[in-house]
Amino acid sequence: MDNRAGEMQVLVEAVERGSFSAAGRRLGLSPSAVSKLVSRLEERLGVRLLNRSTRAIVLTSEGEAYVARARRILGEIDEAERFIAAGAAAVPRGRLRVSASVGFGERCLVPLIPEFLARYPEVQLDLSLSDEVIDLVAERADIGLRSGPMRDSSLKARKVMESDRVIIASPAYLERHGMPATPADLAQHNCLRFNFRRSLDEWPFRDPVSGESYALPVTGNLEGNSGAMLRRLALDGLGLARIGRFHAQPDIEAGTLVPVLDAFNGRDIEQVHAVFVGHDYLAARIRAFVDFLVERIGR
Repeated sequence: MDNRAGEMQVLVEAVERGSFSAAGRRLGLSPSAVSKLVSRLEERLGVRLLNRSTRAIVLTSEGEAYVARARRILGEIDEAERFIAAGAAAVPRGRLRVSASVGFGERCLVPLIPEFLARYPEVQLDLSLSDEVIDLVAERADIGLRSGPMRDSSLKARKVMESDRVIIASPAYLERHGMPATPADLAQHNCLRFNFRRSLDEWPFRDPVSGESYALPVTGNLEGNSGAMLRRLALDGLGLARIGRFHAQPDIEAGTLVPVLDAFNGRDIEQVHAVFVGHDYLAARIRAFVDFLVERIGR
């Protein structure tokens, strides 16, 4: 293994302490080991760096030039480690790459960015919104915001929020087709569905009297791969959609979408996790962003 920094340190210690034995005591090496490392360095460079005698070691002109640069390089290594260690323990700084779904990003994440950057001005946020599940390592992303069950056991995950699902439709659609009174009425309606492999062509319900849970098949002429898309299509009056409430809540409050069959809501929960590559020393910028999301969204 290439250990040029280690060889530099051995040489500098030998010069500063005046002997191989003193350098060895400082580094936990034998004098012969120090001598071999210096000789290996000289052999690789093809020049003599030290003139040795029984009393002292003296730098050659090439040795003086090399040691001057080696001291500067070793100092920069020490400074880099102090900088990173301090950053990990204290001030969040540096580029933070975050990936999130379009719906969650636009509804929940983007509105909070000004507050996060005001709190942590030394962070440079790099945010990508996509409904494709990316490989964090391959894409060099620090954090991914993902909905649904966690599958990749190599990633660490922290729950950011959870939301139940709600069936919604636009007032214009309900005016044309009527408000369903019971889940059985959905057979007469156009139901906009997800096309995920894990999704089913049925929606869950709970009887408001008995509390019994059950599911009914639904049909429609359109499928999509994101809650944001189905919300948009429902706003356009194409049919009923069953999506995470966080997608629809602002529209419900504005009256542009209407909850349907809420008394029969199965109240199944969709969780959103922040996922990241796990290691013992988590960068301060990653920890700060996840803590911020839990604080502002999780509540």
